[in-house]
Amino acid sequence: MREQLAYFAAPTPRVLAHRGLAIDAPENTLLAFAAAVGIGITHLETDVHVSADGVAMIAHDPDLSRVAGQATRVDELTVRELAELDLGDGQHMPTLAEALDGFPDAFFNIDLKTMDAVAPAVAAISATRAHDRVLLTSFSERRRRAALRLLPGVATSASGPRFAAALLASVVRGGPLVRAALRGLHAVQIPERALGLDTVTPARIRAFHAAGVEVHVWTINDTDTMRRLLERGVDGIVTDRADIGLEVVASLA
Repeated sequence: MREQLAYFAAPTPRVLAHRGLAIDAPENTLLAFAAAVGIGITHLETDVHVSADGVAMIAHDPDLSRVAGQATRVDELTVRELAELDLGDGQHMPTLAEALDGFPDAFFNIDLKTMDAVAPAVAAISATRAHDRVLLTSFSERRRRAALRLLPGVATSASGPRFAAALLASVVRGGPLVRAALRGLHAVQIPERALGLDTVTPARIRAFHAAGVEVHVWTINDTDTMRRLLERGVDGIVTDRADIGLEVVASLA
């Protein structure tokens, strides 16, 4: 049950800072994470690729074209070469271990972007003793399961296929089918719409809650949508504007 895991111990609703708070800092950098933590954020959403020498790196994209103006892939450079990149504001690409070690009181929501990143990510979590403050997820069920085999008991959210099964089960109001689709999971982290359906109707939120999972919606950046979703009963907002998210949560308290 999710209430037994430290990751979910604090009261809901949660604001998850999507790649940190990147208003005045490059995304997925230590500066962006520090900005989020500095305003009171407890949960950081991030992504992991792997370096050429097998180190888990904080990065959303497979290559550096968007963040560093280079077409080179993350997995073509060593951790040392990646650390020497200038991502802006004096920031480099951090390793997962750097982030976990640098923010020991923060919880990390980690999207495993490739199969090759799974074992290095688990190694970083183990080395920093961060098992109780991470949630591992992936759009790929294969990657998600691989991570859990290496790190049993860790918090985890639904992969794409697992959530699709739960969503389709909810169409026929099949409570037992929804519960079966989400068995062993602790959260669904979802967009507002998927497979042509509204994923967060009040009835679906109730069905997901009945299955024992939290409902986190991404990526929500405007006040009105945050308020509407929280009033419906979602448990978390994944947002680029964690500052706005905290204000909305406070206004509803």
